[in-house]
Amino acid sequence: MKIAIAQINPIIADIEGNCNKIKHFITLAKEKGADLVIFPEMATIGYPPMDLLEHRKLIDDNLEALHAIASLSTDCGIICGFVDYDYDNPPMLYNAAAFMYDGKLQSKHYKTLLPTYDVFDELRYFSPAPSQEIVTFKGRRIGITICEDIWNDMSYSEDAFMEFRRYAGDPIENCIKKGADILVNISASPYVKGKNSIKWSKIQNVAKKYKVPVMYVNQVGGNDSLIFDGNSFVIDNKGHFILKAKDFEEDCILFDTEKDYPHIVCEEDFLRDIEKALTLGIKDYVYKSGFKRVVLGLSGGIDSALTACLAVSALGPENVLGITMPSHFSSAGSVDDSIQLAHNLGIHIHTISIKNLFDTYRQELQPFFGNLPFDIAEENIQARIRGNILMAFSNKFGMLLLTTGNKSELSMGYCTLYGDMAGGLAVLSDVPKTLVYALSYYINRDKEIIPRSILEKAPSAELRENQKDQDSLPPYEVLDQIIERYVELKMSAQQIIADGFDPEVVNFVLRTIDKNEYKRKQAPIGLKVTTKAFGVGRRIPIVQRFKH
Repeated sequence: MKIAIAQINPIIADIEGNCNKIKHFITLAKEKGADLVIFPEMATIGYPPMDLLEHRKLIDDNLEALHAIASLSTDCGIICGFVDYDYDNPPMLYNAAAFMYDGKLQSKHYKTLLPTYDVFDELRYFSPAPSQEIVTFKGRRIGITICEDIWNDMSYSEDAFMEFRRYAGDPIENCIKKGADILVNISASPYVKGKNSIKWSKIQNVAKKYKVPVMYVNQVGGNDSLIFDGNSFVIDNKGHFILKAKDFEEDCILFDTEKDYPHIVCEEDFLRDIEKALTLGIKDYVYKSGFKRVVLGLSGGIDSALTACLAVSALGPENVLGITMPSHFSSAGSVDDSIQLAHNLGIHIHTISIKNLFDTYRQELQPFFGNLPFDIAEENIQARIRGNILMAFSNKFGMLLLTTGNKSELSMGYCTLYGDMAGGLAVLSDVPKTLVYALSYYINRDKEIIPRSILEKAPSAELRENQKDQDSLPPYEVLDQIIERYVELKMSAQQIIADGFDPEVVNFVLRTIDKNEYKRKQAPIGLKVTTKAFGVGRRIPIVQRFKH
């Protein structure tokens, strides 16, 4: 049997567009000679639809689309993710897979393990499958599972992503007991740094344990904060990788059950993957939201430089506008570096001084501020002037404003509400400063795109004389390790201190992270690339008195 794996990039709730894409890939699979084609989890609706699932019309439209898809199965079987009603338990639904052949829907298969952690909240909408059923097709007995269903092999314990998911049953084992000799898993599994290595090893273990081949198809594309990397694959019955689809783009690969394939090696390349993830996240957020162009402030610093590089990779230089906005405290080098970066990238850049605007603010406020010393109020006025200018360009020319702050700054509140936090997409909000540097050097691997002077200068917001980030923050090499331990690994202050960090620094960092939750609640959404990002997957109250 020849099985096509159709790795598609859906738009959430675009039933017509997703259905047309599915039809296109069915045609492509048939041209390849496929007997069966498989699509990702919730392919008709896109993942995750969240509370859109509460609209009955969306479910009805997706069921109608499923019948249209089934009509194309006269000469080729189709397995496609969709959403079904749980008619016995309204208003609950099923996260479902349809098996279609001979022009009609033959059977439905429901997801058993419903994740409720991090960005997932499936028990909010779905009922678990009452059982697993096998499909007999072309002489093979196919076990159909959905995403999380393949993650619960309890004999495999080396899984950093399994901390909160322990389920009573194992759908894979149930499929095997019912005679499955081939496993299909349809997924919408978001990209996270380090996750693929765990996933690949875990599913290899499933194939080896049960001595059956596994076909895994994953959604690709960016949907709001989440980025789906594709990377669909086939593992043989001995646990060897034999086929893999492209990463971070649509693809269709064909697996012949009667053919011998050479083994291939799958390894993560963290910097390459994060660069591609962020690029795809920008591209899909911009285009799926209806924009064509973006604008961003170029400060002469490394964060805005990296953001500009990623935007150009995603959208092309003709669709990226940079604006440099020097103040009384901006060094000449910052402006020159921004202009050189724009030249290297081939993007347009405007220079708009904020000196006179800042002087006007100070003049108008002087009767009230009097002789009070220059402090954070004046610093933030400058940031907000810049935010206003950038938003003016966004409004006037219909460009999406990209913010450039990184995860380290967002953690510590080292950013200005309605200033440098103003915008529509926070590209680097899940990228700590040390990783910003690593990615920037990676981008410069073949030639100098980001000027060396940007890479080598000390980070500074340049909102007062001789300001440096390290005046207010611990060294980023220390800070980022503490942030990772607290935010991603959920370690206590005592555990972090036991790892060798200064107790005073640890307590300062944790207190500062907690007290700046109110800022993060008002920040634009960001692209998720680590195990725990600020945003939809992290739910911390603003008003709280937790003592570390």
